[in-house]
Amino acid sequence: MSSFAGVSVVDGDKECSCETSAVHAGADSGYHLLMVRGYPRTQEGLPTGDSIATGIFNVGGHYWYIQYYPNGLNPDCADYISLDVALVYDNDDAERGLAVEAKFSFSLVDHVEKQNPMYICEANKTCTFSSSATSWGRNKFLRRDALERLSDLKVGCFTVRCDIMVVCQDSKTEDAGRTLSGIHHHFNNLLQTKVGADVTFEVGGERFAAHRCVLATRSKVFMAQLFGPMKEGTTTSSLIQIKDMEAKVFRALLIFIYTDVFPLPLREEDRTGEDEMSVVMEEAKEAAAVQDEMRLHCLQHLFVAADRYDLQRLKFICEQQLSEHIGVTSVMSTLALAEQHHCQGLKEACFKFIQVQSPSCLQTVMSTNGWDHVYTTYPSVFKEFIANLALNQR
Repeated sequence: MSSFAGVSVVDGDKECSCETSAVHAGADSGYHLLMVRGYPRTQEGLPTGDSIATGIFNVGGHYWYIQYYPNGLNPDCADYISLDVALVYDNDDAERGLAVEAKFSFSLVDHVEKQNPMYICEANKTCTFSSSATSWGRNKFLRRDALERLSDLKVGCFTVRCDIMVVCQDSKTEDAGRTLSGIHHHFNNLLQTKVGADVTFEVGGERFAAHRCVLATRSKVFMAQLFGPMKEGTTTSSLIQIKDMEAKVFRALLIFIYTDVFPLPLREEDRTGEDEMSVVMEEAKEAAAVQDEMRLHCLQHLFVAADRYDLQRLKFICEQQLSEHIGVTSVMSTLALAEQHHCQGLKEACFKFIQVQSPSCLQTVMSTNGWDHVYTTYPSVFKEFIANLALNQR
């Protein structure tokens, strides 16, 4: 269980203050909260590349701090908020060449007192902190316009949670640390090698071998399907057919079940290499647009699959990803999904997006297939949609 490692507060253009809770030096994991107040003033007060450092806190017997960049690290990410987590080095550590291996993640917190993190990004690898590489982070943690659409951004305030887990800090703990951090790799290997698999699914013409106990442990729906009174596939030769789902979506679902890692790449990672294609920039933009459309399609279907199999964490991750990447061509289809699967947060994000659109963009929204679908299938939502348009005109 992670230990609380204090709170740092940024208030507009004022210096950061810190209230640090005592953390036992042996605790290998902990979290620190960065509360940002007066967000617009913080954003306007600093140019791109300038940061605010939090107070120093202790996790795993080491001291850390977070660097918060309201306007990104460089011009390429000026539209984003950037974050770094840094290890504090003293002279003795530097002389001994001390290196600390750790994992970290950043997430938004909708209610600090409930400690309910909204997934944003997570390090999928162990990072080595040393005197030559004291900090690691996320250049594109969150788009500023996406942040401003979030329901928890009230009067310019939001809170970021940074979780740190020290994996290895000396030879004595190296083996134990790597075993702990590699559990999702072991389960992924189990999925890929199919060793001991005892159930097979047929989805979209493809077959997937899996393990009943793993599926049932992660999903109540799979538990009922595989071990309940109406259990399917009682022998290893039996096939369970899943209809109305694409094979790639079911594959992504299995990856999450086995590894607890979000199976789709983040949007900015999808576009790696675009800066190197300046000669054919228009072609690169078109390719990126197609890629974004394909990713959105898969994300929407993964959201439906997560709800179908009662994988609430995956559903929540998909909801946040969909909320952050709403567009004029996708807002109505996303709104329909939110209504169909009782997702109020995603629904509100769609309405907020609609409220700030120009008349020309609204014309584009009304020309999409999603518009006709919502109009005919969800008349109550359509009435809310019209009410939000009227609110926008005031």
